[in-house]
Amino acid sequence: METTLRGVGVSHGVAIGEVRHMGTAVLEPPAKQIPAADAEHEQGRARQAVDAVAADLTARGNLAGGEAQAVLEAQAMMAQDPELMADVDRRIAVGSTAERAVYDAFAAYRALLAGAGEYLAGRVADLDDVRNRIVARLLGVPMPGVPDSDEPYVLIARDLAPADTALLDPTLVLGFVTEEGGPTSHSAILARALGVPAVVALPGAGELAEGTVIAVDGSTGEIFVEPSAEKKAELEAAAAQRKAALAASTGPGATSDGHKVPLLANVGGPADVPAAVAAGAEGVGLFRTEFLFLDDSKNAPSEAKQIEAYRQVLEAFPEGRVVVRVLDAGADKPLDFLTPADEPNPALGVRGLRTLLDHPDVLGTQLTALAKAAEGLPVYLEVMAPMVADRADAKAFADACRAAGLRAKFGAMVEIPSAALRARSILQEVEFLSLGTNDLAQYTFAADRQVGAVSRLQDPWQPALLDLVALSAEAAHAEGKSCGVCGEAASDPLLACVLIGLGVTSLSMGAASIPYVRASLAKYTLAQCERAAAAARAADSADEARDAAQAVLSGE
Repeated sequence: METTLRGVGVSHGVAIGEVRHMGTAVLEPPAKQIPAADAEHEQGRARQAVDAVAADLTARGNLAGGEAQAVLEAQAMMAQDPELMADVDRRIAVGSTAERAVYDAFAAYRALLAGAGEYLAGRVADLDDVRNRIVARLLGVPMPGVPDSDEPYVLIARDLAPADTALLDPTLVLGFVTEEGGPTSHSAILARALGVPAVVALPGAGELAEGTVIAVDGSTGEIFVEPSAEKKAELEAAAAQRKAALAASTGPGATSDGHKVPLLANVGGPADVPAAVAAGAEGVGLFRTEFLFLDDSKNAPSEAKQIEAYRQVLEAFPEGRVVVRVLDAGADKPLDFLTPADEPNPALGVRGLRTLLDHPDVLGTQLTALAKAAEGLPVYLEVMAPMVADRADAKAFADACRAAGLRAKFGAMVEIPSAALRARSILQEVEFLSLGTNDLAQYTFAADRQVGAVSRLQDPWQPALLDLVALSAEAAHAEGKSCGVCGEAASDPLLACVLIGLGVTSLSMGAASIPYVRASLAKYTLAQCERAAAAARAADSADEARDAAQAVLSGE
């Protein structure tokens, strides 16, 4: 009998296939004592396993490239964390086996992260995956992970670790469903990059029996269990219609009455550029530069290395717009040479621009490298700072850009509610705004973007968040300046229309979403988008806002 479940749709498309579950987690190793004479040997085993897992994660990252590479390299650093390894050595010295010492040391660290709130609690799934891989290697059992199958399937998991998501084979994994996670979790972002339909935060997903046929709608978040032939046909017809609309929609982004909406790509480095170009991106709206710094958490990359990487991206968009975000370190992206290790709540501490202003040499080197990378190129370079709180922050960043001789537009990201509320003041110092809706939602609702339990508050359709977007866009319009959105909200085709109706001037997203957004905008006039935006803001919940906007655009 057909039943319908609903989670959070995070990656467009429809997948119909049999359920396959993620490999089970490693069993808890037995707690047995070893002779003192064996301690050194066991410590060596532990270090070898840790190094092997870190190397495997790094290799997976090199294969995946782009956003996935940065995430996996961060996991590799987590595996080799010096404090964790010191704890493992201590536990072995008092009689634990290597596998038990790793298990217990990670459990202690896990408890600290789980109670830390905000970003750090969101790293628990990543930590569990690293632990499982190390323990599996020590026990000599298969690694937990994606099941082996010769036939295509829909993958079900409690959560997906970045190492698994990054290398999913889209010819076999038709789509995936997780019990946990949120719309801005690593798994969701990587799913969009792969173009695999995905639904997260679905309670009870693990109870779906192996081999059950389900249909996954990554746009609506609906899961149809044992769908009827009629439902399958309906979903397949809708998917075919969407595919035809995508193929028919080409060229620059615009509404049906010709209002131009530049559609830009979010990239994590040179590896993401080919997909952005293939999708018809009109430039880059968010170039995350963290990937360079995650290669070595103890040292900043040289100016020469930065110039080479930046120039590869800039050269890909001749006469296009490339918006670079300077290093956003801190919180879930700690760097030993930059970020303090003892902050009680790093997401609310020294991160983003605050970190860079504390280390002007790092900021200066990056800005100088960007200036040199852009020399002689016809690209329109724009550089923005993360986590700008007020006008003083904006001025400090603009002053640093000028001091580095940077010939570019300087901008500020709006990720903190204070920046949206005082956007006009900030625009006295910079030339554009870019809304990071993922963090803006997190800070507006005090809801960690990695925690599925609060996913309703991470929903970019929340009317309070739309109010902050409107405030920022109105301020930019009043100052004759631009205000784009580079958060994942821009990848929702319906919400994209609402954002334009709120006054946003450009949209930046993962490359796979660009065709969907282009086709959606082309169906409606600017006036229709404005009416949909007004209806969404008048609602009292995210679901009501989404339904109200859909009703307006459907002519209901």
